[in-house]
Amino acid sequence: MREVDVKLVEQAVRDLCISANKILPADLENRISACAACETAELPCSIMQSLQENILAAKELDIPVCQDTGMAVVFAEIGQDVHFIGGGFEDAVNRGVSRGYTEGYLRCSVVADPLRRVNTGDNTPAVIHTRIVDGENVKITVAPKGFGSENMSCLKMFTPAATADDIIDYVVSVAETAGSNPCPPMVLGVGIGGTFEQCALLAKTALCRNVSEKNADEFYASMEEKILEKVNMLDIGPQGFGGKTTALAVAIEARPTHIAGLPVAVNVGCHVTRHKSTVI
Repeated sequence: MREVDVKLVEQAVRDLCISANKILPADLENRISACAACETAELPCSIMQSLQENILAAKELDIPVCQDTGMAVVFAEIGQDVHFIGGGFEDAVNRGVSRGYTEGYLRCSVVADPLRRVNTGDNTPAVIHTRIVDGENVKITVAPKGFGSENMSCLKMFTPAATADDIIDYVVSVAETAGSNPCPPMVLGVGIGGTFEQCALLAKTALCRNVSEKNADEFYASMEEKILEKVNMLDIGPQGFGGKTTALAVAIEARPTHIAGLPVAVNVGCHVTRHKSTVI
């Protein structure tokens, strides 16, 4: 049994909140650069260049890459041989988020009640997803989620008669309806299977996958490619002004489901689909 002081959790979450908001994953930055080179028309070329300049400026000036620094979504994989000491795990996560957003001068966007809309002032509480895994380590991932893209996400309960092509068409329709709202080029996370809530979590988890990484199952990898191709034929383009790059990547995560159902969720990410991980 390994003892882990929750102060380490707090500090890790604090640091991840700040770094995730200021520096994009390297593979995502590389994908943006590669897609920028594919644009031929003047306006989309100019916009993609501006996006790259914005990413560089965030690094050089040590400021967030986007003014919407998101709601903090925290994924924790906790080794079953870990014993936390010094307080509660979730309390430590929320203290870390509070410190990250206030000490890092990040925009606080969370309201305490969905209808009464009073800001909490420190971007807490976080959305926390925990899994118990083998070992004695704790892996923490912070994925700040802005709501320009989150608002365009959808879930549909298909019947088992739905085909792969039906699902592909549905994901493409979600991107088409989203249009310029999620600050394209988008990253699309797709969850297939499980239950109502699990497929939504799968879609959110998919957005934390490296954009250069395909699904290990060739069947779903092929679906990812087909969706990406069709979405990029929509001519929504960078920031909605037309062009070849409407989406940067598509990631599918699938799980077993009930014989009577086929849930599908699409979690839309913007061109700054942020996530950062560390292991304690």
